[in-house]
Amino acid sequence: MPIVPILLGILGAVALFYAVSLYNNLVQIKMAVAKAWANIDVLLKQRHDELPKLVEVCKQYKHFEQETLERVISARAQVQAAGNGQNVAALGQAENALRSSLGGLFAVAEAYPDLKTNQTYMQLQSRITGLENSIADRREFYNESVNIYNVGIAQFPASLLASRFNFTTKPLLEFTEAEKTDVDIKALFS
Repeated sequence: MPIVPILLGILGAVALFYAVSLYNNLVQIKMAVAKAWANIDVLLKQRHDELPKLVEVCKQYKHFEQETLERVISARAQVQAAGNGQNVAALGQAENALRSSLGGLFAVAEAYPDLKTNQTYMQLQSRITGLENSIADRREFYNESVNIYNVGIAQFPASLLASRFNFTTKPLLEFTEAEKTDVDIKALFS
C-alpha cells in the first residue's frame, strides 16, 4: 500500500477539520456580537418603556417646562428608531441626545421640590439611572465582542474563510468626545 496517498488523505482530513473548526469559531464570535447587541436592545426597550412614565409624572406639575419634556420624547424616538434599525452610528448620536435631554429633565426637576420628593418620580429616576449604567456596561461588552469578531475575520487563515462566506466587519458603538462629557447643568438653568 503506497504511503503517499495515505499521507495526502490524512493531510486533507486535517485541513478539512481545521477549516471546519475555523468556520465554527467565526460563527461563534459572530453570534456573540448578535447576542451583545440583543442585550443592549433589551435595555434600550426597558428604558424606552420607563421614559413616558417619567414624563407623565413631570407633567403633573403644571408649570414644568414643556420644552424639556419634548426634548426627552424626541430623543427617545430617535434612540428607538436607531435601535430598531440596528444603526450603530445613529444610535450613538441618539444616545447623546437622550442623555443630554435626561440631564436637562433631572436638572429642571431640581427647581420643583414637590416633584423631587414624589415617590414615583424618585423610583423612575433611580430606575432610569440604573438602566443607563447597564447600557454603558452592555455597550462595553458589545464593543469587546465586535473587536474579537473583527480581529477574528481579519487574521490569516480565517480571513480566507471569512471572505468566502461573507463575514463582514461590524462597527463599534462609539461616541464623540462631546458626547462623552458631562451635561453642563449650570447651562441648563441659564
